[in-house]
Amino acid sequence: MTSLLITGYKAFEIGILTEKDMRINIIKEAAKRDLIRFLEDGVDWLVFMGNLGFESWVLELANELKKDYEFQTATIFLFENQGENWNEVNQAKLAAFKQTDFVKYAYPTYQNPSQFRDYNQFIIQNTDGAYLFYDEEQETKLKYLYQEMKKQEQYFIKKLTFDDLNEVSENFSGN
Repeated sequence: MTSLLITGYKAFEIGILTEKDMRINIIKEAAKRDLIRFLEDGVDWLVFMGNLGFESWVLELANELKKDYEFQTATIFLFENQGENWNEVNQAKLAAFKQTDFVKYAYPTYQNPSQFRDYNQFIIQNTDGAYLFYDEEQETKLKYLYQEMKKQEQYFIKKLTFDDLNEVSENFSGN
């Protein structure tokens, strides 16, 4: 496996409303552990969709890990105008996505609902697997992408779960 899609909950979907929320550090600690494992197993592309929350936190980690590991990052946005109405703090995160090694846009703007399905299929067809922060009990729009992933026979899926986070939080030092 060489390319891994990184996606998961947006911050508001899990009740995180500020960057000072301690849960972000726990999520990042769990994600860092998994990312290192992926990189040591030969992943050389981390692919993002440009979403706030889990993706932006993992992108921060990825940029830190580039000091010690050789890999590249990519962002494939759904629309060219994604994030244009975000606030100043989130604009900085959008800028980070736009500074990955490879940046593309699936569509200039929204035209019709089929773009979402086609985009999901494109993302899956162009990655070897996914690292996904998602729980079917806490359903969001991400369920559509996840359902498509599960239909693919050879598509690797590693989920970060709330149980994983509970385990990390028990051993968390906050560093």
